[in-house]
Amino acid sequence: METRYLYLPVFLFVLLLFNPFEHATTVKGTTSSSGPVNYTYRIVNRLPHDPQAFTQGLVYQDGYFYEGTGLYGRSSLRQVNPSDGTVLRQVELAENYFGEGIALCDDRIYQLTWRERQAFVYDRATFNLLQTFTYQPEGWGLTYDGEYLIMSDGSAVLTFLDPETFAPVRKLPVQSSGAPVIHLNELEYVNGKLLANVWLTDQIAIINPVTGEVDGWLDLTGLLDPKSHTGQHVDVLNGIAYDEQKGRLFVTGKLWPYIFEIEIVAGKE
Repeated sequence: METRYLYLPVFLFVLLLFNPFEHATTVKGTTSSSGPVNYTYRIVNRLPHDPQAFTQGLVYQDGYFYEGTGLYGRSSLRQVNPSDGTVLRQVELAENYFGEGIALCDDRIYQLTWRERQAFVYDRATFNLLQTFTYQPEGWGLTYDGEYLIMSDGSAVLTFLDPETFAPVRKLPVQSSGAPVIHLNELEYVNGKLLANVWLTDQIAIINPVTGEVDGWLDLTGLLDPKSHTGQHVDVLNGIAYDEQKGRLFVTGKLWPYIFEIEIVAGKE
């Protein structure tokens, strides 16, 4: 891909993009001030990723990736070494469960399932199962904003959940320029904004969690070079993780051989 863009280190981008008072004047995008801003990317680093992992959820914490994978008979929760992709700890789900998004909440890891509508809660240090919850409708993506779990179900509506009871607290319809944004999938909460993969696209929506408006679109078209996976089946872009301490943003996809650290770049005028 071409990289002839003005780019910002991701930690500066996060400070600017997610500051509601400075964003409009500091980060220059390709739409009017009243609409979403368009962004592209620059690859900073390419990390190994298990090409058999059908990534449904991705989190970075304390030097490790935590990953939830899907497919019946292949779903799991994993702790992964970023430098070489080694799976350090793993729990496999029963064959009748299709694993979905995950979120870290204090010392617990929450994992959704798809049509089974069952959430599993694990101890982060041991991966021991602590608790289960049921929910409606389907489970897709999951993240934590410091107070509530936030779940997607493939629609244009996000659900805020009490992490202690899994009870719904509020619903957030998501729209961009007046149109609902459907197929919201994997989620990541980053400095006051929600980043959401949109299923079957190379787009990440940058969502205001108060209003549900899409403030920006991150276009990751061309991120995975076809030459890097010749003869290997890959699926769609899915998986967002953020290193809060170092301001690093990571993305991957289902059955992808790499996790990419990226810098976000303002698009062409």
